[in-house]
Amino acid sequence: MKLPAIDLGLMAAHLAAHEGVINKLKIYERMVNNRTLKKMFQLHISFLRDHVVTMLNLIDPVKGQVKLPEMGELEMDEATASLTEQEKDIALEAKETAKHMAEENFTSALMMKNMNVKHIHIQMAYQDVRMQALYNMLIEHSEGEFTPMASEEMQAMTLKKYQHVLKE
Repeated sequence: MKLPAIDLGLMAAHLAAHEGVINKLKIYERMVNNRTLKKMFQLHISFLRDHVVTMLNLIDPVKGQVKLPEMGELEMDEATASLTEQEKDIALEAKETAKHMAEENFTSALMMKNMNVKHIHIQMAYQDVRMQALYNMLIEHSEGEFTPMASEEMQAMTLKKYQHVLKE
């Protein structure tokens, strides 16, 4: 399949980023002892490798239609859900990495011209968002992050202020 130059350029940049992220996650996996976090890194590395294979197949001019493999599943082990302070920091950084990869994939998809390439990058972004959510579940279970909540009163005031938009 012949690709638009912008699609090729964006994927070349993504491949370089994937190389760095995969190597970083391999280092993190060796640094932590928590079994659940190790499994998360293994899952993250696995689907990023799938992304690499998929992009290389998209770039290959003799390949036709390409599909992205489904992301694997992860069973959360409640018994190993507590993290050390260092593991919390590493998990927070890995969560931000997944978020950044999702943003990059989605933003790139908006600029891509080939519909198959565009669709696959949207799927990649969705997998990155799912990975971010997995890290977040573990971090929240370990009380590694605090999320302030809005009051019901503030939500009700906001709702009242903008309900008129339904009539626009």
